Amino acid sequence: MAEEMYDVTIIGGGPAGMFAAFYCGLHELKAQLIESLPQLGGQVAALYPEKKIWDVAGMPGVSGQELVDCLKQQMKVAPIDQFLNETVEDVIKEDDGTFTIKSAQRVSHSKSIIIALGNGAFTPRKLSLDGADVAEGHQLHYFVNHTADYAGKRVVVLGGGDSAIDVALMLEPVAKEVSLVHRRNEFRGLEHTVTKLKESKVNVLTPYLPKGIKVEDDQSVTMELKKRRSDEVKSLNVDQVIVNFGFTSDNAALNKWSLDLDNERNLIKVDSTMQTSVDGVYAIGDGVTYPGKVALIASAFGEAPAAVTALAKKLYPDKKMAVHSSSMNIG
Repeated sequence: MAEEMYDVTIIGGGPAGMFAAFYCGLHELKAQLIESLPQLGGQVAALYPEKKIWDVAGMPGVSGQELVDCLKQQMKVAPIDQFLNETVEDVIKEDDGTFTIKSAQRVSHSKSIIIALGNGAFTPRKLSLDGADVAEGHQLHYFVNHTADYAGKRVVVLGGGDSAIDVALMLEPVAKEVSLVHRRNEFRGLEHTVTKLKESKVNVLTPYLPKGIKVEDDQSVTMELKKRRSDEVKSLNVDQVIVNFGFTSDNAALNKWSLDLDNERNLIKVDSTMQTSVDGVYAIGDGVTYPGKVALIASAFGEAPAAVTALAKKLYPDKKMAVHSSSMNIG
């Protein structure tokens, strides 16, 4: 494929990158979006397609897949080039201020970059018990892709954050019974979510720690739970175990690029226009930090137009940029 020069290259096709792509299209910028997965939606689509999302304005309780589908429809209004199943291996800033983007498939050139990689590759924190590896992928899971898989099953969820509570509440209507085990009496979830948990039929077990796991002859699982600061031990027999202890993230891809990005706690530092320490490179989403940053999808949806508008004004200072979508020529 011939090498091309784009106004903007968006690296990352999650919700933040998708909305940035739409906004580039509205400004009629020549743009491309590159995503390493074979489909758009990033981790939301790959890991949580049926989980309810509550922090998107005007879309209460939208599932991850529904949100991604809506973003896809939005992108069709002002389409840009999309390259899926393509991993960016290097980004090089040239002497003329443009960028060379290299992947295994091709080389392209861009006047500016928007990094929308989130926190990079996510790896779930594993259940470190003897026998957990035997059950993994069969009776033990770290993601819930389809709630129907748990219909009529006895399920235990291990964890105490928002995601663990969300999973328990999401499975309650379809599962035969749902238990939630957490090592503290207090939960880390939002107050409203915790209230819903208390009002539900989920069997809440606190403060317990998982101490043993055994796959029985009938393929059910017996969890041994020990109450903290006590000698009390409880056995719980279930059909499925869902572990939600959070994730570790790795943005190793960034470290291999020929960009010297200023970072803090592995997050890219940006200014109020979302520009990084490298002129012409912007970053949005969960992978960035700035004073007052709130790691929500809603925040990323505000960061995307801030970045696109700033870079568009820099690229085309004499071009009048419509700020509001109502003043843009959208059919």
